[in-house]
Amino acid sequence: MRLKFLFIFTLLAGSLVAQQRDTSEMAINSQLENWHKAAADANFDAYFALMTRDAVFIGTDAEENWQLDQFKTFAKPYFEAGKAWSFTTLERTIYHPKKSKIAWFDELLDTQMGICRGSGVMRFEDNNWKVQHYVLSIAVPNENVSEVTALKKEHDSLLITKLRAN
Repeated sequence: MRLKFLFIFTLLAGSLVAQQRDTSEMAINSQLENWHKAAADANFDAYFALMTRDAVFIGTDAEENWQLDQFKTFAKPYFEAGKAWSFTTLERTIYHPKKSKIAWFDELLDTQMGICRGSGVMRFEDNNWKVQHYVLSIAVPNENVSEVTALKKEHDSLLITKLRAN
């Protein structure tokens, strides 16, 4: 009898944990969709309200590593012009350890640059999931890496020299 009770309790507890995780993952997914929509709608306030106070955004250029205030300064003219960026989710995977206030994700996006990969960290803050760290990368097919490498060789060489001098 005790074994049967323990088995049922374990199943119920496991079900509750899975349900909590599913609820959190649905909330995270929803927040990310809202974040991308705010950019597409050029809604500056909504976009940045979905980021933590210590957020970091790393863009596709090697020199794009912005703390939140720097990123706001960079992005503001795009939002004010009514043309920020429009990313549509093609695929997303969310990783959320049970009961954690931190989650991470990766996503494939349809963008004006073609397919890009986004990855990041979400933190539960002020009763909402918010973007704490985001990395955007242009997805380059393996068969085109040599061409892309050749295209950016001069730029990379200059930047490497500059970075090594620091």
